[in-house]
Amino acid sequence: QVQLVESGGGLVQAGASLRLSCAASGRSFSSYAVGWFRQRPGKEREFIGVINWTGSNTRYSDSVEGRFTISRDNAMNLVYLHLNSLRPEDTGVYYCAAPSDRTIVPGSNMKLYAYWGQGTQVTVSS
Repeated sequence: QVQLVESGGGLVQAGASLRLSCAASGRSFSSYAVGWFRQRPGKEREFIGVINWTGSNTRYSDSVEGRFTISRDNAMNLVYLHLNSLRPEDTGVYYCAAPSDRTIVPGSNMKLYAYWGQGTQVTVSS
């Protein structure tokens, strides 16, 4: 069983930056893709981006492309979501997720992610 824990959220002003972390325990996820999602108030959970297991390939949603980046440190069993140029509409709960098998390339399909963290709140004031 894998447990994922996000951290790093908080209250910031528009234009600020944050770095969210996703830590795994129970099993190394260094060989697994990791995705990031968010749920904004009153909206469904949405895909933000995904990183492959080596960190050499990333993909992002159009809404965050160019502002958010994902990186990982496999030695530390950590994946990061770097949020830059934050906007009030980025406010929401941010989740990391991982598939159940390293052969799965989940992309933006939430159904392919088996493990989810509890989320971390990001609030951006105007």
